[in-house]
Amino acid sequence: MARVAFLPASFVALALNCMCSPVVWAAAQQSDTPPASADPGQLDAEAPLDAMPDIGVAWPDMAAPVAGEESAAAQPAELAERRYKVVLEGVEALAATPVRERFETLSTLKAGEKSAANSAQIQRRIRQDSALLDTVLRASGHYDAQIDSEVENAADGTLTVRMVVTAGPLYRFENVQISGLDKAGDQKEAFGAILGIEAQDAVDADDVTGGATALERTMRQSGYPFAKVGEPDILLDHETRNAALALDIDPGGKRNFGAIMVAGEKPPFGADHVEDIARFRTGEPYNQTRLDDLRRALIATGVVGTVSVDPVPASDPALADVRVVMEPAPLRSIAGELGYGTGEGVRAEASWTHRNLIGPEGAVTLRGVAGTREQQAYAVLHKPNFHKRDVVLNARLGASNINRSAYDARTVELGFGLERQSNIIWHKRWTWSGGAELVATDERDMTAGLLATARRTYLIAAAPATLGYDRSNDLLDPTRGFRLGLRVSPELSLRKGTTGYVRLQLDGSAYLPASSKVVVAGRVRFGSIAGASVLDLAPSRRFYAGGGSSVRGYGYQQIGPRDAANDPVGGRSLAEFSLEARVRWREFGIVPFVDGGNIYSGQTPRLSGFRYGAGLGVRYHSSFGPIRVDVGTPINPRKGDTPVTVFVSLGQAF
Repeated sequence: MARVAFLPASFVALALNCMCSPVVWAAAQQSDTPPASADPGQLDAEAPLDAMPDIGVAWPDMAAPVAGEESAAAQPAELAERRYKVVLEGVEALAATPVRERFETLSTLKAGEKSAANSAQIQRRIRQDSALLDTVLRASGHYDAQIDSEVENAADGTLTVRMVVTAGPLYRFENVQISGLDKAGDQKEAFGAILGIEAQDAVDADDVTGGATALERTMRQSGYPFAKVGEPDILLDHETRNAALALDIDPGGKRNFGAIMVAGEKPPFGADHVEDIARFRTGEPYNQTRLDDLRRALIATGVVGTVSVDPVPASDPALADVRVVMEPAPLRSIAGELGYGTGEGVRAEASWTHRNLIGPEGAVTLRGVAGTREQQAYAVLHKPNFHKRDVVLNARLGASNINRSAYDARTVELGFGLERQSNIIWHKRWTWSGGAELVATDERDMTAGLLATARRTYLIAAAPATLGYDRSNDLLDPTRGFRLGLRVSPELSLRKGTTGYVRLQLDGSAYLPASSKVVVAGRVRFGSIAGASVLDLAPSRRFYAGGGSSVRGYGYQQIGPRDAANDPVGGRSLAEFSLEARVRWREFGIVPFVDGGNIYSGQTPRLSGFRYGAGLGVRYHSSFGPIRVDVGTPINPRKGDTPVTVFVSLGQAF
């Protein structure tokens, strides 16, 4: 009988002792003088030396080339370096266990397969991999395996290292005993089934350690924060090829959540804010999943660099307190962005952010934009987890000067709102936002029928709100699913009287994988402004179409009604569509596309008179999202439309 405690093969470290035999040189000295008459106290300095005895090693030829100067062909065969390939045989019948995968991941032979090696190196690697295979096979329940190896010389000069496995019989559990389950009360049988090891199951390391891990995790998710599962104890019988498994568990007592305690040298915020983020409350049944979620959420704030979240005994034996140890992350950052769009011109943006200036989590950003067609300066407050998990407070104050072909606007605005949006870690199905904004804007407008500029000042109060439903699989680069979005903005505009109206916009997009490398994507957009005529609307509040996120092939805002000077005037309704094929090879991709749309003076889109654009895009899929370059051309252009448009930005078009 033999007792073993084993781990999966991926965690086993192999050791190899290399031994070599030194050559010891010795010489015997003899005297020509007969021993009887020799004076042991005297030596004859003039006596010749005896010939060196033959030790079986030829003296080196001093006239031969020194090491490194001789040709490779003159080297001994065992020193010549040659390429080889590795062939593993005999594991096909072991498909239920990942023997081949583990061998190829950890193999020394496989790691050096692309480089030349000499005979001694190959033999050393064979010995290491033989020991590796034996360990992997033992972890799979084959304790009597035999591993043979041979090196075959191919006609082209390459070598084949063949590792042949004879797995031998599979050891099985004859008895499985779990002690300590009685302390789990009415959950005893449920916990016992989690291990998943029964009599006659194979002695597989993955099954045993995986079952023990699952058992401990399940107990901690079921209200036992201090549950422990001991090391599996395996007793092998090599005569019968059976084994016995003994496993000790300690549930540690069922608990409810206690208080949250914050520790750390300089925690970025206190226990009150952690309670806002946590998805559990004091008195609720303990669940380890809630602690894992809290740990991810704290890292996602961006103000926490390192964090540990662990249960600790509370003064009340029915509770388990939660100890949160946080260290702050770097809080200041500088960002920049550079882009170009036909009709939008060159645009450069820079920003400075302090992510915890107004704690907790109050990120203040100072943002500036310098471009050929726009200049902006804004101060923005972004405060996540505002008194509730995933609710964000936003506020902004800024001024801008926008110069488009449709209008130019000098604007000062103040806005604030609350939102629930997706982020990189939590891709939410439902999202929403709501808020208010005050706008003072002085705008130039070339309205239909006028040949001279006219500047008007508007004071606007708006209450925008959005609702989104997202079933796509990725925020920046979706490959399947769909999205729906609704935006509603009741607004009051003051200019020689008060005008009230409502802006509505509906967006939908869908993503369908045509193959492993091709995704077909499409979108539609409809918009309507009800309650005011075009002339009563500030030019910046009207609908426009054309550009990199609209109908590519046309310049920014160039689609729709135009005035006598051939400048766009915008409208009260819009309809758009886009269809593209996203073809990807590793980090690069191409995107042929066709877009269409139009702007209408009436409040209801008529779905007629579409302007169409088509073109080709190039994508580079970086670690932070796809970088997009789209080149388009109008299919049915009007006078003044540019023949080629170019758009550069981060992220897909939709």
